[in-house]
Amino acid sequence: MLPVVLSATFVQLLNVTIAQVAAPAMQAGLGAGPGAVQLVLAGYTLTYACLLITAARLGDRYGYRRLFVIGTVVFTAGSVACACAPGAASLIAARLLQGAGSGLVAPQVLSIIRVAVAPERRPRALGLFGATMGVASLAGPLIGGLLLGADLPGLGWRAIFLVTVPVALASLAGASVLPRGRGAGGQRVDWAGAVLAMTGFGALILPLALGREAGWTWAGLPVGAAALGGFAWTLTHRPDPLVHPSVFHDRTARSGVLLVFVFNAGVPSFTYLLFLHLQSVAGYSAVAAALVSAPFAAAAVLGSPSAPALSRLFGARLLTGASLALAGMTLVLALLIGLPGGRWAALPVLAVGGAAFGAFTASVFALVLAEVGEVAAGSAAGLLPTAQQLGGSIGVTAAGLVYFAPVGGAAFGRAMVYEAVVFGVTALISLRLRPSRVDVSAA
Repeated sequence: MLPVVLSATFVQLLNVTIAQVAAPAMQAGLGAGPGAVQLVLAGYTLTYACLLITAARLGDRYGYRRLFVIGTVVFTAGSVACACAPGAASLIAARLLQGAGSGLVAPQVLSIIRVAVAPERRPRALGLFGATMGVASLAGPLIGGLLLGADLPGLGWRAIFLVTVPVALASLAGASVLPRGRGAGGQRVDWAGAVLAMTGFGALILPLALGREAGWTWAGLPVGAAALGGFAWTLTHRPDPLVHPSVFHDRTARSGVLLVFVFNAGVPSFTYLLFLHLQSVAGYSAVAAALVSAPFAAAAVLGSPSAPALSRLFGARLLTGASLALAGMTLVLALLIGLPGGRWAALPVLAVGGAAFGAFTASVFALVLAEVGEVAAGSAAGLLPTAQQLGGSIGVTAAGLVYFAPVGGAAFGRAMVYEAVVFGVTALISLRLRPSRVDVSAA
């Protein structure tokens, strides 16, 4: 079962970052403006994040396997449409479809692990889930850069969308082994809350994802705030609220959602800024930039297996240590990048940060969900990925504003100080979690 759901998770998170490195090639190949390319990048995250909370309840209502299959079919169709898109408008529409498929699938993965994996093996499964998410988000730029450099049978940037199709099809073929389970009590879908949630997150995420290119879309922020305010009202005034109120009464759940949100305000923006600086300032090609960042991704893969032993020893304090290591990495990089030979000296520093990132992502979901009650688990399955995507959108925008700020000094150094502050705050939030130890290595 786990290879089926984790392979689907991998291609979903891969598609958040794999298109970033191909943005210049897409703009040139389609004759599109920078605003259109930004919509190509943002469209996927937009529908992905907006559907997560609603999709979690749909899975509770209609069955996790059914929603997994529907979402995977939608994602695969969107991926093929992206690769075949004749113009910018059709590519944007295909990315919206692709993101919608991922939004339907993502919360079902957590729910399937919760209902189908024995309690003693569940932390291990959640650790693998977290590691898969972390590695996928880092592998996107690396795989994208290598595909662009290889230019497989003349496909150019279109290959980055086709590479996920075989994996998605394999997940679809293996879906028959997934359980047909659904939430207890046949909970209904609060469609009023669903519309308010999707409207609010959409109006909030779109300008954040577009960043400096947002223009008039910043006017959507008040709309988003009003819609989310209405959604919050439904949580206490509707018979079947989309998010179970017990989530907000649980200290671990509240702290965990906030922790995932703040942590992801740092990691995607870090890799974004690193690639941006290497290509636009240092003059690296996409392939060369991908190879420079490779130690971070490779160490994340190696760091993930360390999470079981470290979680048994330190519990939630592992998250504190990993966050502080990432903060230290960014401060050292701020000093090294720009010095003669500094980029080569940065490679081992990136490796240390990658190992810390791998340990964090492979343990955070297990540590948080181990303390969440059964009634609130379905809501948490939608809230945690939503916090992840929303944090990433806000982080990329904020880091970009710092990087491009019209003030003196090194832009990359300023941006790394921003990253260090984010990871420092992450360390502080992690102290709110219970220092319980979770064994994520149970066979």
